[in-house]
Amino acid sequence: MAEEAKYSIVREVGRGSYGVVYEAVANRTKRKVAVKRMPCNAPENAELALQEFWALQSIQRQHENVIQLEECVLQNGPVCQTLDERRKSEGHLLLIETCLKGRSCADPRSACFLWFVTEFCEGGTMNEYLLARSPDAWLNGSFMRQLSSAVAFLHRNHIVHRDLKADNILVAHGRAGGGPVVKVADFGLSKVCQGKGNVNQHCFSSACGSNFYMAPEVWEGHYTAKADIFALGIIFWAMVERITFRDGDTEKELLGTYIHQGEELIPLGEALLENPNLELQIPQRNEKSLPEDLCRLLHLMLAVNPKERPDAFQLEVQIRQISYGRKRPRSSS
Repeated sequence: MAEEAKYSIVREVGRGSYGVVYEAVANRTKRKVAVKRMPCNAPENAELALQEFWALQSIQRQHENVIQLEECVLQNGPVCQTLDERRKSEGHLLLIETCLKGRSCADPRSACFLWFVTEFCEGGTMNEYLLARSPDAWLNGSFMRQLSSAVAFLHRNHIVHRDLKADNILVAHGRAGGGPVVKVADFGLSKVCQGKGNVNQHCFSSACGSNFYMAPEVWEGHYTAKADIFALGIIFWAMVERITFRDGDTEKELLGTYIHQGEELIPLGEALLENPNLELQIPQRNEKSLPEDLCRLLHLMLAVNPKERPDAFQLEVQIRQISYGRKRPRSSS
């Protein structure tokens, strides 16, 4: 990164189709930070990077369970400048123009990147964190309550994430005795809804997200913020029963539920779209440890009709009332 005086990159910690994430150190404070580099030369990449910036900078007050953006730096060739939504630089405006026109408006000979500097999460992704540990009802319950609170906060601030999955959630060490803290991250597919109405009144038509977490109506291309609730339902169900699948592209084991169709695994949302009367077997493995109130709530979150699902604000209340994961085991860390 061209801002060498400010940050020193230590190592690469993650790489995906949208960018590369590094562990770095803020040279002045010696504090660990995460730095994500997103390429912006192609219009579709520029749009993903700007959507992430707009979502994170639009949150006026921070939430403990949403990744905290410290700064965003635009690099255009050798020139670096901090992005400021109030006073847009020429490079910032060119990036927006690239999105609007669908073609690169910057000098094609100059590499263009957005660098996101955020808090560093020592526990890695929630997917890695959970699969490296034995099942733990207290931890599951804690994560469900934290994630419900985070999504309610985002929806209250008119942000629909649209790509919730355990691989896009990070884990940080909490305060002593408080347990780990999850952080919703990766806002490249998110949308900041304009206006002051209820976020659930906004409709979207571009089908996006990760197949195994997409609601039936997302596959159809007409959906609302309730799609985030369906994705959370997939995450919660997979987490409490440790249901996983192997990603075909990365070969990673991922938490997620699905329907078997012969040898093929069909995403739950796609299967429900094809067969709205499909009855979900929750719990899948006849686990007596799952209380009825949690099973009922999962059924509601995964309802085919989004109107039957709780919204994020109702879910935040309901998840705190379920009887699952309340007693903390002595061995929990």
